[in-house]
Amino acid sequence: MSKPIKSIFIEGAIDPSKISKSIAAHQSKTVIGAHQIFLGQVRADKVGEEEVSAIEYTAEESLANSIAHNIKEDLFDKYELTCMHIYHSLGKVAVGEICFFVFVSAPHRPAVFKALPELVDALKAQLPVFGKECFESGSHQWKVNR
Repeated sequence: MSKPIKSIFIEGAIDPSKISKSIAAHQSKTVIGAHQIFLGQVRADKVGEEEVSAIEYTAEESLANSIAHNIKEDLFDKYELTCMHIYHSLGKVAVGEICFFVFVSAPHRPAVFKALPELVDALKAQLPVFGKECFESGSHQWKVNR
């Protein structure tokens, strides 16, 4: 029986309290021996003479949720993992705020050390999530990953 497809999206920045609550919620899962976390944060990039003040995220949500679900299922098949959680911001996220939170747990550390970078790289490469860089001047442009 396949697992239901969950939404990975959160409106606005990911509050640090969500991260700490996620970690705390796993303390009762005593089969877990290792966690690995990736946090993506909005940088104050300089583009020409402009400095980024925020990124405004949009996505093809249904497609992105389906792709994320399939990536997770493939990794559950590949590695001995207990759980995986993915959260990505939608809307405007200011410089310094968290926009991407990925959390992988397993009975032993080798699985999380292998699965997390694979998960993050696959999500970044495949998800239809788009960022518009907002500059301090009030102008904006679609983000090009550097």
